[in-house]
Amino acid sequence: MPRYEYRCRSCGDTFELSRPMAESSAPAACPVGHDDTVKLLSTVAVGGSASAPAPSPGGGGGGGCCGGGCCG
Repeated sequence: MPRYEYRCRSCGDTFELSRPMAESSAPAACPVGHDDTVKLLSTVAVGGSASAPAPSPGGGGGGGCCGGGCCG
């Protein structure tokens, strides 16, 4: 079950809740009991690395900005 992070506007406390995705935007009360909370945007860390293919020598072979159709 995904975890979502919320911040209480009344006391400033930040807390997490595990809840179904369908309920991710439903109101959430802070642990102290305040109802004025906002869901925070979370960043997701993804492992690994991505790399672009090396350009071909001489620039031939298409590709480019539009598959080679408009590049001269």
